[in-house]
Amino acid sequence: MKEKYLGVDVSPLSYEGIINDLRVRIGAGKQSTIIAVNPEKVMSAQRDPNVKELINASTYQIADGVGILLAAKIKGGGITSRVTGVDMMARLLKFAESDGHSVYFYGAKEEVVTKAIANIQAQHPNIRVAGYTNGYEKDEAALVSRIHQSGAKILFVALGSPKQELWIRRNLKSLPNVQVFQGVGGSFDVFSGTVKRAPAPFRKLGIEWLYRLLASPSRFKRQLNLPVFLFKVLRSR
Repeated sequence: MKEKYLGVDVSPLSYEGIINDLRVRIGAGKQSTIIAVNPEKVMSAQRDPNVKELINASTYQIADGVGILLAAKIKGGGITSRVTGVDMMARLLKFAESDGHSVYFYGAKEEVVTKAIANIQAQHPNIRVAGYTNGYEKDEAALVSRIHQSGAKILFVALGSPKQELWIRRNLKSLPNVQVFQGVGGSFDVFSGTVKRAPAPFRKLGIEWLYRLLASPSRFKRQLNLPVFLFKVLRSR
């Protein structure tokens, strides 16, 4: 049962729960979409009904931000652990390798996506890479045709949010062979080693946002979404 925060759906499933559910859906021939939800996106959804509809129409809205966990505590919800976008991608790669599902990578710079794939293949030697396209492809119809012809079952789209989710929604029906779509933001940068993740203690405490803020103070304005979000959640009780 999904939980709702300020009108935005969030899935309470863990990584394993999502993978298990995906096995069932893939077996039934159903397409699935995964979107990461954090306070910034929830606040964006308050301003733009299209963003809210885009999030709520997804199959899995993963609790990517610690703010969602805090909101769950405030509201007495059942979400007790984060499901981050980059770790969800890592679990999907492991799932793809074990279950023989081919994957396609779309987005980021050429050198970033190729390095990410090389690192992924080194870690998952039996993974089937159906293909890749960097984020600078102008001919969307040609790209969709290429992905379709590749036979990929899992597609990672790294265009930033909400651009990547809009791309997925636009092309979902034209890619019937793809059964799992995930918008992964800057995850290719992480897998390529271009961007380093926050140290483990920050990740364990769910304060990666603080690490990113310390590393890049210009993010301060974006981080203000967290207290505003929590205040609104408190008022909505």
